[in-house]
Amino acid sequence: MASRIESYALIGDLDGAALVGLDGSVDWLCLPRFDSPASFASLLGNKDNGYWLIAPAGDYRPLRRYRDDTLVLETRFEVEDGGVATVVDFMPIKAGKKETSLVRIVKGERGSVRMRMELAVRFDYGRTVPWVQRRDFGFTALSGPNALELQTPVPIVNRDFRTFAEFNVGPGDVAPFVLTYHSSLDAPGERADAAMLCAETTKWWQEWTKGCHYQGPWREPVVRSLITLKALTHLPTGGIVAAPTTSLPELIGGERNWDYRFCWLRDATFTLYALLTSGLSEEAKQWRDWLLRVASGKPSQMQAIYGAAGERLLPEFKVDWLSGYEDSKPVRVGNQAHRQLQLDVYGEIMDVFHVSRRFGISETDGSWALQEALMEFLESGWRSPDNGIWEVRGPRRHFTHSKVMAWVAFDRAVKAIEAFGRDGPLAHWRQLRQEIHDDICRNAFDGERGAFMQYYGAKSLDASLLMMPLVGFLPPNDPRVAGTVAAIEQELVHEGFVHRYAPNRSIDGQQGREGSFVPCSFWLADNYAMMGQTDKAVSLFEMLLSIRNDVGLLSEEYDPAARRQLGNFPQAFSHVSLINTAYNLTPASTPAYRARA
Repeated sequence: MASRIESYALIGDLDGAALVGLDGSVDWLCLPRFDSPASFASLLGNKDNGYWLIAPAGDYRPLRRYRDDTLVLETRFEVEDGGVATVVDFMPIKAGKKETSLVRIVKGERGSVRMRMELAVRFDYGRTVPWVQRRDFGFTALSGPNALELQTPVPIVNRDFRTFAEFNVGPGDVAPFVLTYHSSLDAPGERADAAMLCAETTKWWQEWTKGCHYQGPWREPVVRSLITLKALTHLPTGGIVAAPTTSLPELIGGERNWDYRFCWLRDATFTLYALLTSGLSEEAKQWRDWLLRVASGKPSQMQAIYGAAGERLLPEFKVDWLSGYEDSKPVRVGNQAHRQLQLDVYGEIMDVFHVSRRFGISETDGSWALQEALMEFLESGWRSPDNGIWEVRGPRRHFTHSKVMAWVAFDRAVKAIEAFGRDGPLAHWRQLRQEIHDDICRNAFDGERGAFMQYYGAKSLDASLLMMPLVGFLPPNDPRVAGTVAAIEQELVHEGFVHRYAPNRSIDGQQGREGSFVPCSFWLADNYAMMGQTDKAVSLFEMLLSIRNDVGLLSEEYDPAARRQLGNFPQAFSHVSLINTAYNLTPASTPAYRARA
């Protein structure tokens, strides 16, 4: 069985990623890209589905950390007799190279430690056993278009379709292992120097981290979150994937298992704030340009989700040969949400351009024409029911958050004319902005409960309503906002954490419950900050920081009863929300909500 979700650490090369367990096992690896079929998939199955273990042969105590301001992982293993060995794990930044490598370096620190290595390559999400051939440098594994090479001076043996090694390390001893992926049609690259690659990768990350400007009481979690966000960036295109994993469950044993290895437009404005306020203007520009490319086309065909390079077709299917994480089925590849109507993304796109203008990022040729086309579609499109922010698989409804974001779209279009001199039908867009505002206040607000509801005519709440003051739809001191926050506190907050909504199959089309949604809990802290309830905001923020794992990573959801992380991991949206809330609570910073609202 795979380790607990929070037992994993992330390594990556800005193109693909791997998860390394506290036990020294790489249980998830997609090569060469985030959404490529996994070569190690035991995370969602068992050891027969591929893994790579390096750990002491006997009992041990592990302790790990990332090297300062990097994505280079160091796991220190202390064995019973006091011997110590360290395993250094990383993926070198590709920087235009075709090959993708995962490097593991074993270093002897104290005494003599007997180490073991086990490696099982299984292409196609753990299904395909490759043809493995011994080489003087290690082995090659081939299957169809895929090729992997293991380079190591350590003697290895192959048996039962796996590769094994046992070796001793003492003080000063070093045993490198370099696993490199390339197309089977291409010749392999030059033999790798693991020590040089480690030095180069460490330096690259530390140089990059110097560009992070946050100087406040929460620098460590903010910088770690920024590094995680960078690690989930597809360097060739600037797209940022939601997570490097698929089908980690929102409920252990449940069916709420989705593929998150894609880019969501919904996360766009949050991400842009986090990057720009942290001084990462180049990353912000790349992200903005990615959005511009994928949004281009017929406005009615804009999707909420795209591939890392902007791919539109993301067909969803079930991988029936994998048993699922802790028997949580099904395991899904692809995401049906690419076919849904989600009106809020139009507001996110317009908000991205608005924020870009405010931070001085110049518009590209034709970007205003695209925005005008989006507004033309939304003039009538905002009246349609949709699948909403949570991508429900039940009937389409008039979700309140979707309508609010349609209001945001027209509000930002109006501001583009008023504040930045763009040409457009100002009076008409003002009128539509007011019409949408009135429609929401009339149809989504429940006067008896004193709160906004999940959708028109509903009696249920939704944590996405916390966005209303954050986007400037209503001021935080409006009694309707206060009533909505109070209702969410009463009905959707459990053991201090915020749930998205009360799961209902008639709404979301799925069975079972789920954990609390980590970004929503950060949104509640943001609301407290806006309302002047600073102590409550800081207290909630510190509690959220406490659920990060030992190397500072957050998943999508959290189960406070079982005290474990749930959902895909690590989750970009959770770390983006952490960054923005830290800025909101740092006195010397410009609050993200103030810039947005």
